[in-house]
Amino acid sequence: MFRDNQTVIRLSVHLQSFSEEDRGDWRPLLDRAQIADRAGFDRVVVSDHVVFGERLDEYGKPELGGQAGGKQPTGPDGHWLEPVTTLGVLAGITTRVRLGTNILEAALRRPVVLAKELATLDVLSGGRVDLGVGVGWQRAEYEAAGLSFERRGRLLDHSLEVCTLLWRERRADYHSPELDFDAIHQMPKPLQEGGIPVWVSGTINQRTVSRLARFGQGWIPWGMEAADVSSIGRMKDALESVGRDPSDLRVVWYLPLAMGDAMIQDLSAMGERMAPMIDAGVTDFNLAPSAAEDVAETEEAFHAIVSEFRKAVGRSQN
Repeated sequence: MFRDNQTVIRLSVHLQSFSEEDRGDWRPLLDRAQIADRAGFDRVVVSDHVVFGERLDEYGKPELGGQAGGKQPTGPDGHWLEPVTTLGVLAGITTRVRLGTNILEAALRRPVVLAKELATLDVLSGGRVDLGVGVGWQRAEYEAAGLSFERRGRLLDHSLEVCTLLWRERRADYHSPELDFDAIHQMPKPLQEGGIPVWVSGTINQRTVSRLARFGQGWIPWGMEAADVSSIGRMKDALESVGRDPSDLRVVWYLPLAMGDAMIQDLSAMGERMAPMIDAGVTDFNLAPSAAEDVAETEEAFHAIVSEFRKAVGRSQN
């Protein structure tokens, strides 16, 4: 199943930090994060939207960055928790699980402030932050932030340029059409050497390949690419063509998993289902299980998932 003896296959759980209606109480989200921490998940991830317009059909349009046939899950008045703030809360109630965004629309934030927020989160969490980024699909969010939707790719690159510079340099100078500064100091730096790991989401196109080559430790496939594991080989070929060694590229892949009575059957086949994905280049599996409201049931299910996953990939429980 393994391509080499150095690749550690990891498991994430996507926490539903959004709701179609006001939940009134987000305690189940906090409970699931703590249960994932205890059970041994490698990472918890949350998603991002700042505002919604009313043209939610755009989610199903790949030419705008959406997914063909996709549907926005909540409607315009859905409740979405801001991810960096949410991860700050989760950092304080967990001890070992990594904390990630899948994905953050980083270009909607001022990059100098985002760099500070994420570095602070990394320091206070003990170096547990992963930053997954993408350009998003919704024009209304960029317009509400006073930004150009057409320039969203360049704006994301700009954000990553500023963040990575401030994370790595004691004295930073930066000059671009978007921003100019000299002799800027920002402390503390992230605990993780080289700064917070960046995961780039997108399809295989010139902009995504360039962004991944410059900034990315990992790739989060999107759209048609997320439906066919052969896309991993194509992305690695594209990276090699621009001078990036793809041998250490990490790739996340969604792994469907039934809950309740059907979970046992799904778990028994987990290794068989993952094997061709791992052979194709997947290094990180992301689950989005619908956990039971009962904390004890969720605890039992999450421990069973992690146990079977680690057996399947040959990892110890430590």
